[in-house]
Amino acid sequence: MGAASRARLRLRAVGAASHSRLGESAATAASRVRLGDRGAVAAEFAVTLPAVLIVLALGVGVLGTAATTLRLQHAATEGARLLGRGDDVGASAALAAAGGSMTVTHDDGLVCVSTSATRSVPLALPLPPAAARACALDGGR
Repeated sequence: MGAASRARLRLRAVGAASHSRLGESAATAASRVRLGDRGAVAAEFAVTLPAVLIVLALGVGVLGTAATTLRLQHAATEGARLLGRGDDVGASAALAAAGGSMTVTHDDGLVCVSTSATRSVPLALPLPPAAARACALDGGR
């Protein structure tokens, strides 16, 4: 028998003696150690769930803002192009379909349309406002 085997036997004997002094068997002590980990998964889940929900809400908010910005950019481009051709009715219809507010400026042979919209996000997320700006040649005037 090697030295390592003798050391393991001594540790087992010491462990069994300490359990017998406390009045419990080695199996009872082992089950007590295993029961100490009970509920650890539920606790870890309870800690990580709010973080996952926050990241998910931020992702949804960012996607909503990006979609609104793209919609506004398309409306501003369309509106500037139509205003540049002299089609005021078509431009106002295109900009009204996008929602939000618009500002039209004419300078140096250009017509520029700036649009902005507030997001209707259920949570108060710290996201930038959705806005867009587009210019076209003012050839219709």
